[in-house]
Amino acid sequence: MKVISVNLGKRKTVTWKHKTYETGIYKYPVNEPIFLGETDVERDDVIDRKYHGGIEQAVYAYGENHYDFWKNLYPQLEFNFGIFGENLTVKELWEENIFVGDVYKLGETILEVTKPREPCVKLGIRFNDANVIKQFWETTKSGVYFKVLKTGHVKCDDEFILHKISKNTPSIAEVFQKKGS
Repeated sequence: MKVISVNLGKRKTVTWKHKTYETGIYKYPVNEPIFLGETDVERDDVIDRKYHGGIEQAVYAYGENHYDFWKNLYPQLEFNFGIFGENLTVKELWEENIFVGDVYKLGETILEVTKPREPCVKLGIRFNDANVIKQFWETTKSGVYFKVLKTGHVKCDDEFILHKISKNTPSIAEVFQKKGS
């Protein structure tokens, strides 16, 4: 797995289906390294701290390998990296091969796999279609949340180096499937 885009977002107020939301899901690629802190990514606005940010959800990574699947379902959208709200867009991220508790070295950081991302209304807002939430649950393309064990900078082309394998833990895909059923 290799980082192909680092993405940041600013707080944005949107009106969708006659309701106003504050969101940080509108993330876009940046051309400099990003700093992964203990509870979030520096300069990345996190709005709903119940579901984003914090120790267990400090960094969100999503697989570039999943983009074509979504492009086929939503050909009208412009698919920039970060569209899923991810801080890291990663080449060859397969949730079936990533296990809760696995530890990776990435750039200057050490990251521990914690859980899959659960889709919420903000993903529907970003896609301008609430159906994406149900479709997201029907896949194993959840992406991965990480805890930051060692803070530091990450940049494009940094590779995930497996530092510690977690034994007898479920894959991110397995955890996601159980939550969605």
